[in-house]
Amino acid sequence: MLDKIAEWIWGPGLLALLLGTGFWLSVRNRFFQLWGWRRILSRTFGGLRKHKSSVGKQTLTQFQTFSAALAAAMGTGNIVGVAAALWIGGPGAIFWMWVSAFLGMMLTYCENVLGMRYAGTRVDGTPIGGPMAYLHNGLGCPALAVLYSIFCICASFGMGNMTQSSTMAHLMQDACAVPPVITGILVTVLLGGILLRGARGVGGVIQWLMPLLAAVYMLSAAAVILQNRHALPAVCCRIFQGAFGVRAACGGISGTALQLALGTGLRHGVFSNEAGLGSSALVHAGGDSRDPELQGLWSMTEVALDTLVCCTLTAFAVLTSGADRISGENPGMVIAETFRTVFGGASPVVMAVITALFAFCTLIGWCCCGEQAVAYLCGRKRLSVYRVCFCLAAGVGTVLSLQAVWTISDIANGLMAVPNLLGILLLQKDCIRKKEPVSAENRKCIFRKNRL
Repeated sequence: MLDKIAEWIWGPGLLALLLGTGFWLSVRNRFFQLWGWRRILSRTFGGLRKHKSSVGKQTLTQFQTFSAALAAAMGTGNIVGVAAALWIGGPGAIFWMWVSAFLGMMLTYCENVLGMRYAGTRVDGTPIGGPMAYLHNGLGCPALAVLYSIFCICASFGMGNMTQSSTMAHLMQDACAVPPVITGILVTVLLGGILLRGARGVGGVIQWLMPLLAAVYMLSAAAVILQNRHALPAVCCRIFQGAFGVRAACGGISGTALQLALGTGLRHGVFSNEAGLGSSALVHAGGDSRDPELQGLWSMTEVALDTLVCCTLTAFAVLTSGADRISGENPGMVIAETFRTVFGGASPVVMAVITALFAFCTLIGWCCCGEQAVAYLCGRKRLSVYRVCFCLAAGVGTVLSLQAVWTISDIANGLMAVPNLLGILLLQKDCIRKKEPVSAENRKCIFRKNRL
């Protein structure tokens, strides 16, 4: 029954709603994600030196927020998930993954702009940010904000927690013969040592671990591609032929191949960057910056790095190395074979450790998402209880069979998108880019107005 519910929620209807909303917002913003990269890079990475942080115990710096949001999206799906997508949908799935990322950049931009535009506080001082802010303050519908928060908490314990720790346990058991119980204890202790220190502990770890891990992986994938660069022209042909169902042998069109490539690519793109689910806006709500446009631009770079860069490097590394000829029923074996030319016989162990570290970063990133939902429902006094439960759930996830948890997580993620997209569509006029950015004084006025 759960499988049928998840299949119905993540059917063509939700995908069409996600991508259709992304396309409509892209039209309204004149496809800014295509031509606005000079402004995006100058205001994000180019402005890090100019940014004066006011970080305290309850906030993250701008770069820490970026790293945490990237960690929530960039995980095992960028590595073993891409190998599985290639097996199911063929090389053509990569093209449609690019399409979903291109439209998702505008979705996540609007989420963050609205989240900052309608950010406010309750009378008890509890801040309201992320999708809850524009559902509560913008639409004036607290019921939708409560529903979204409940779905978010469920997703944080499922897709953002136990499924990640379960993946870590299986990887370490298969590659390093580490028992799942040992992995569970280590994950619980390490996660508790980071999360129970609050935002300062999370920011101090994630700001160096996530960029370093992403850089090591991307450089390794680039090395594989460079070694097999003679196969790049053929791989590009396979991607574009497969994207439109073109059969290389006879030049005909295969409707089944087209359907598999399109469906797999779009679905994997959404799962990879989480655009439309509101998770990026949740993480940025815990940052120290109140600039709506800046948060939106940072979120666009996150989607680009997650899908257009990391997933693309994985796909090209797998295809150029020829590892896609291995049965995709074991994506971990495909990835290990892909990087064998770089790491030699140690490839299975090295890639298992790298993938496990990605999963650990996802745990930290999703805890930041869940905290915002818990703070909205229960206030900040309950955050310590949530963090303890989150750490314990990660340990439990390493030793449980999680088929039902995976399915429930899919359902919760899909349900997060429904109220979030409704809020974005109804408030779209407030996330259309203007020629001149909002001044600092106007942002202060907006923030004061949204105090409840």
